Amino acid sequence: MANEADSGWTNLLHSSTKLLEQAAPSAQFPPLQRNLDQLEALSKKLKAKTLRSEAPSQSIAATRLLAREGINAEQLARDLKSFELKTTYEDVFPAEATTVEEYLQQIHEMAMLSAIQVAQKDNLRSFDDYMMKVLEDDWQKEKRDFLQSLSRISTLPRVNVGDSNVGGIRTGQIVSTASSPQVYGGPSGMETVPHTTKPVQEKKASAYAEVVKNLNSSRERALSFKPAAAFKAAYESLSLETSGGKSVSMQKIWNLLQMLVGEDSLILQNVSKRMSLVIGARQHLEKGHEKFIIETIQNHPAQAALGGSVGNLQRIHAFLRVRLRDYGILDFDAADARRQPPVDTTWQQIYFCLRTGYYDDARNVAQSSRVSHQFAPQLLEWITTGGMVSAKTATAASEECEKMLRMGDRGGRAAYDRKKLLLYAIVSGSRRQIDRLLRDLPNLFNTIEDFLWFQLCAVRDSPSGVSSSVLNEGLVPYTLDDLQMYLNKFEPSYYNKNGKDPLVYPYVLLLSIQLLPAVLYLFKETGDEGFNIDAVHIAITLADHGVLSESGGAGQKLGVMDACAEASDIIRQYGSAYLRVGNLLMALEYYSQAAAAVGGGQLSWTGRSSVDQQRQRSLMLKQLLTELLLCDGGIYLLLGSRGEGEEGELARFLSDATSRQQFLLEAARQCQEAGLYDKSIEIHKRVGAFAMALDTINKCLSEAIFALSRGRLDGDSRIAGLVHSGNEILEMYNYYPEISLQEREHVLEQQTVLKQLEAILSIHELARVGRYLDALREVAKLPFLPLDPRAPDITTDIFQNLSPHVQACIPDLLRAALNCLDNVTDTDGSLRALRTKIANFLANNLHRNWPRDLYEKVARSL
Repeated sequence: MANEADSGWTNLLHSSTKLLEQAAPSAQFPPLQRNLDQLEALSKKLKAKTLRSEAPSQSIAATRLLAREGINAEQLARDLKSFELKTTYEDVFPAEATTVEEYLQQIHEMAMLSAIQVAQKDNLRSFDDYMMKVLEDDWQKEKRDFLQSLSRISTLPRVNVGDSNVGGIRTGQIVSTASSPQVYGGPSGMETVPHTTKPVQEKKASAYAEVVKNLNSSRERALSFKPAAAFKAAYESLSLETSGGKSVSMQKIWNLLQMLVGEDSLILQNVSKRMSLVIGARQHLEKGHEKFIIETIQNHPAQAALGGSVGNLQRIHAFLRVRLRDYGILDFDAADARRQPPVDTTWQQIYFCLRTGYYDDARNVAQSSRVSHQFAPQLLEWITTGGMVSAKTATAASEECEKMLRMGDRGGRAAYDRKKLLLYAIVSGSRRQIDRLLRDLPNLFNTIEDFLWFQLCAVRDSPSGVSSSVLNEGLVPYTLDDLQMYLNKFEPSYYNKNGKDPLVYPYVLLLSIQLLPAVLYLFKETGDEGFNIDAVHIAITLADHGVLSESGGAGQKLGVMDACAEASDIIRQYGSAYLRVGNLLMALEYYSQAAAAVGGGQLSWTGRSSVDQQRQRSLMLKQLLTELLLCDGGIYLLLGSRGEGEEGELARFLSDATSRQQFLLEAARQCQEAGLYDKSIEIHKRVGAFAMALDTINKCLSEAIFALSRGRLDGDSRIAGLVHSGNEILEMYNYYPEISLQEREHVLEQQTVLKQLEAILSIHELARVGRYLDALREVAKLPFLPLDPRAPDITTDIFQNLSPHVQACIPDLLRAALNCLDNVTDTDGSLRALRTKIANFLANNLHRNWPRDLYEKVARSL
């Protein structure tokens, strides 16, 4: 084998030598001689160059990047054992498609399926999230309701009870007044505990209750009183306001209410109550914007450059310097207009003067500028008429709006030029222009206050008739109903930021004159803040000013009495909570406000409301007073220690003695129907209706005798008290002055009935203790029954002349007499004669439908 290898290499060397000899020498390529080791080294070097030239550009870029970061690419390659990744192209769809159309169809189907699957997953996730949120909300509501029911008593002022005088209140003594008819909460009905030791609800209830008492006292004496200002001052005294990042607080709502009802402004002539509410809401927003301007100037003193000027127009100029600081030199600051044309701020000045309530300054700016010279008379008319401009002025303003809207928002036009459009839209009051602005320029307003102010400025009072020419031109006025409908398109959570700012929604409702919906929304809030307590007193304020009838909302049109009845029911519910804890005096104060709410508010106290409202107030007041009268301690509260109410609280509401008597008689009748006989007797005694009181006592005594004959213990326990009450009434009757002749006859009749019942009662008592013979003697002596054995038989039916109360006791009396006869021995025949008398009496009264066992007992005894 070695010889063959050597011969092979020898032949190879010989062939190479021949080739070398045959090759002609070239001057360009001189011959080179290399041994095997050199050839191997050169071949490896050539191979390395070939590999580098085949490397992709990405690899070279990566090597340069690694080198720039100080990383040795060769060392890294050796550590990674030198491997290479290559991209392969492979279809993710089945290879069944043979044409482009089929391929695209497969792509479309797969995309649709993927989209459906993703949508299903999103829907399931959204549904689960929504259901979880609903469950959490329901749980939170149940939790709040449960905790509210537990702490309802503690959220109201508690009652103090003195020793014997209602004026002597002991601090810290908490006793129910239900057990004492002579104590009803004292003059204040509340503990003198510092506000800091009470929860928020009790603080509000205590502070507001004092205002309600003062309000009622002022209205009774026809004195001036501003409930919104008083409630606001009471709320501010509690120091409950905290920042908390909330834009609307209850103090802000009270400020709004004060402006709405016009307690701090002059009464506008020739303006409807509905429009006066709109103007009040607008003025509130203007006051808020004035504060905003002052804060802006204070936060940017250098840019505002207000200096020592304190005029309204100077404030507007300072505000515009801050607001338009990026626009260059403004016209009111330009020293030389020829050097650099200043920015014209005429429309800005007019708009912000109006927005801040500086109407005179807005008019002066409009009249002094050439730019707004045409607009000046229109603005003057709008200010003078309170927005109710003539059809000619409205048409001209609407046409100017049309012109500006057709021009559009051209490029390079300053954004604040839109103020001119807003001003003309306000003067026009056109629904078409307002709707178009909201549709085409959704980002026109920065805050909801600016938006509502613009809307309220554009609102027109719904006229009874508009000229046909105006209607033909499409100039339909923008009304308050349009504003309310637009605002109610959005859910409350949109305004409240999902509960983070809970008072924004009722604030918007009040600004849009949806008064009752705002009260109802707050009244349903049962959180720790006590907004439901605020709602009650907001309702009192609105009802007192008589503006609830102007309330409304999208989709609901409440009548005058409907809105007032809703507010009255809210006030009554709140007052009944005082009733449940025994504070009758505060319940009376709120009940009087509930009655005034349906009667027209402040006017109802002086009888200046309508006839229907006065009738509604009278009915409500009597109903609520009756409810108080039926409570423990109610008679003492309303009627005092004696008399018909001239010494009690009833005289505050029914000053006429005749009306008080009629009310008390009706209340006594209701007490009888409700089974409250003790109260009915007491009320009849107070009004001098002794016959009615005795009739009630006789009725109760007849029922007690029936219960006693059946062996019931309650009959025996009531009898002594009824007999004592009857005798007491007869004694009072003897000393009572001015008793009519007819009343005396009725009293004598009832006195006779009482004596007859007492006689029947004595017979039952004798029979019950086993004195049968004495009981039979008393039966024979009864003057109103023909049962005397020695007397002749009487054919006339004397039974029909008896009182129904006595007639009801006769069957049991006869049964007791027969039982006595069975237990006594007849020695002289008189008992047999008495038995015969009883049998004849029953025979003459077979039509009475008395118990069958009574007839059977007589038959057996004979």
